[in-house]
Amino acid sequence: MIALGWSLVIILFVVGMIGAVYPVLPGVLAIYGAFFLYGWLISFEPFTVFFWIIQTIIVVIILVADYAVSALGVKKFGGSKAAIIGSTIGLIVGPFVFQAFGLIIGPFIGAVIGEIIIGTNWKKAVSAGVGSVVGFFASSVVKIVLQLAMIIVFLIWVF
Repeated sequence: MIALGWSLVIILFVVGMIGAVYPVLPGVLAIYGAFFLYGWLISFEPFTVFFWIIQTIIVVIILVADYAVSALGVKKFGGSKAAIIGSTIGLIVGPFVFQAFGLIIGPFIGAVIGEIIIGTNWKKAVSAGVGSVVGFFASSVVKIVLQLAMIIVFLIWVF
């Protein structure tokens, strides 16, 4: 049971890290779920209330920062709320439509379309699109760092 538990925990960690850049996967929730899976299959004994508080705070920070950092990238490059919405839609749809480069092209096109729909000129719309890509990359870096911190805290607690 221990080998199965660790195997599933590692799989959820990998899925979580991939989810930091690929929005279709659960990301931080997969990592958080791995802690419960470890507890159910191996033991909850190593986890104190302090562990759960730390991990829950990190999860909340990631969930809030994910949207905020992406939106900030669009705003910094002159984008409106329409660009933020378009970018978010493009981030979800892009990987399916554009395959390999969908994570970059999707948010860009979504932000540009969002701006054009509300009547923004082409140059400002493209700038918002660039901001969406910058915001996506910045958000991904923040998620990767914080999710790695979650895994490290888990490993420290377990070992």
